[in-house]
Amino acid sequence: MNGILPLWKERGMTSHDCIFHLRRILKTRKIGHTGTLDPEVDGVLPICVGAATKAAEFMTDMGKAYEGEITLGYSTETEDAHGEIVERLPITELPDASVVDAMMQTLEGTIIQVPPMYSAVKVNGRRLYEYARKGETVERPKREAVIYSFTRTSELRYNEREQTVSWDFSVECGKGTYIRTLAVDLGKALGYPAHMSRLTRTASGPFKKENCLTLAEVQEKMDQGEIDSVFLPIESIFSEFPRFDADANVWEQIKNGAVLEAQTFVGLEDAPLIAVYYEGYLVALYETHARKTDFKKPRKMFLSNIG
Repeated sequence: MNGILPLWKERGMTSHDCIFHLRRILKTRKIGHTGTLDPEVDGVLPICVGAATKAAEFMTDMGKAYEGEITLGYSTETEDAHGEIVERLPITELPDASVVDAMMQTLEGTIIQVPPMYSAVKVNGRRLYEYARKGETVERPKREAVIYSFTRTSELRYNEREQTVSWDFSVECGKGTYIRTLAVDLGKALGYPAHMSRLTRTASGPFKKENCLTLAEVQEKMDQGEIDSVFLPIESIFSEFPRFDADANVWEQIKNGAVLEAQTFVGLEDAPLIAVYYEGYLVALYETHARKTDFKKPRKMFLSNIG
């Protein structure tokens, strides 16, 4: 049982909850997720099973896509709809939609974010949320984030009773982006306190919502003896990496973890990371040697018992 299981995480569950249930359903402990989703966020959560757990670190680095809702009029301590309100500014009329769009565009590209206090970022060996839960404050490290697109996908909606304005959005971003913070920063640019009022992850790397199964559907496949059909091959993660197909002679060296001359990888001598295949299977990732730039060394081994 090896491969990537594209799971649809439902609202109200932690990523750890998903792992707990899958270990019971699949009857294996060798399972790992590829980056957490907050309990109230649903969406794509690729799960690595068996040998694929070796690839989890690379999947965490992949880009993500989200759909959600931003609300202007008040901000919260958690920057989403589930925290205590910390600032409120009633809105009496709709902002100009063209101004909203223009401000969203200014947040595309490489930006600087300050992580939310309610996040898992570590400062002085402790998670930020540990400080926040005790009412403590600490200087938070600034981080770069890459926003490929940030687009309004609905009309602006005015809530007369709450005196707030909301609209739907979609965003494509690089690793480590806090969408909650993106919503708050947009509100500041528009002159209002704001929060992220809803969020769904629609893609994680090459895995889309259309590919995903719920826990109930995974259980059904297991009961029907069709569980193997839900796993995507490890190769699907590395489809965009430079590819090298090893012959039998090179494979004999690679399966023993040999450091190889860069010229072994014909045409890819300058590539910093190479996906190595043998007989159609992904067997290893090789990277440029840190001290010997004319050599490549194994970064990760996946298969060593074929051929």
